[in-house]
Amino acid sequence: MTEHTDGNSIVVGVDGSEPSMAALRWAAEQAAVLHTDLVAVHAWEPATNGHAPYAPAPPGPTVAQEHEQAAQVLAATVREALGPRTGDAVLRIVVEGPPARVLLQQARGALLLALGRKAHGNFGLPSVGPVGRECLRHATVPVVTVPVADRSPKPRKAVDPPSLASSGAS
Repeated sequence: MTEHTDGNSIVVGVDGSEPSMAALRWAAEQAAVLHTDLVAVHAWEPATNGHAPYAPAPPGPTVAQEHEQAAQVLAATVREALGPRTGDAVLRIVVEGPPARVLLQQARGALLLALGRKAHGNFGLPSVGPVGRECLRHATVPVVTVPVADRSPKPRKAVDPPSLASSGAS
């Protein structure tokens, strides 16, 4: 596995989700302000067939095909988050392995690691997922978690002006 250890870079975890796109947009802005490199990292793991080791494996994608699909997810996410004219402005790295381990290795020596998160957790659960928690626990660089913007318009509540009659004044 190739580590990206440039001390003048911002590493961002990208998985194709809206939170990862929010982190990518934030990291791109920070990289421009700080005149640093932006490194988008997508980790992937080979699909398992879920069968017993002695059972015949059904035909499925090869490791090369899975790697190509992961590269396409990364390219599409960068394009959607930053626009089609990113060119060489973003170093794209696709690595096979557990996401937390890959991100921690790629961020070693960087300025920081940026990760996306949901704006609020559901049912009392934290808004940072298991990969984010693992990175926060073991990172050797600062980790920034970027919330996805809440795009739903909040209903405005009509506020009545205070009434003198209800305040007890006569």
